[in-house]
Amino acid sequence: MSTPAEAATLPLNFTYATLAVGQRARTAGRTVTESDHSLFMMLTGAFHPIHSDDVFARGAGVKGRLVQGSFGIALAVGGHLESEVLKSADPLVAALGIVDWRYKGPIYIGDTLHLEIEIADIKLTADEKRYTVDRRIRVVNQDGATVQEGIARSMWRRG
Repeated sequence: MSTPAEAATLPLNFTYATLAVGQRARTAGRTVTESDHSLFMMLTGAFHPIHSDDVFARGAGVKGRLVQGSFGIALAVGGHLESEVLKSADPLVAALGIVDWRYKGPIYIGDTLHLEIEIADIKLTADEKRYTVDRRIRVVNQDGATVQEGIARSMWRRG
């Protein structure tokens, strides 16, 4: 429920009764490939030279082509990495949005990213049949640097 859990692990197959603010999980890593980068640029149409031209990127003062920022959001809340730790016995009703997402550092092709997730808030709906969960998500690279962070909100039905 919504009492703080002192660095407790986010339980697998959680329910409303087993969730607590402060529970945490960390995912395995995933290396960003050239294919990931190319496909995401094609999907979004974001062919800015900072993403597609190594000479331009280096001239702009970065170590190479940057991966588009929204790739980090997609990786974080699209379910790929988070799905291994965000398993619930209660059914998911809806993703409700992203709150205050921040780009804090660059993502490069070849970076290995993982997520650090913390339950930030849990609220019952007025009818007490559903509940919302705010997850503070940090996208962390292989050097331990947080490159993106924000809160993802979702709604679940009590089982």
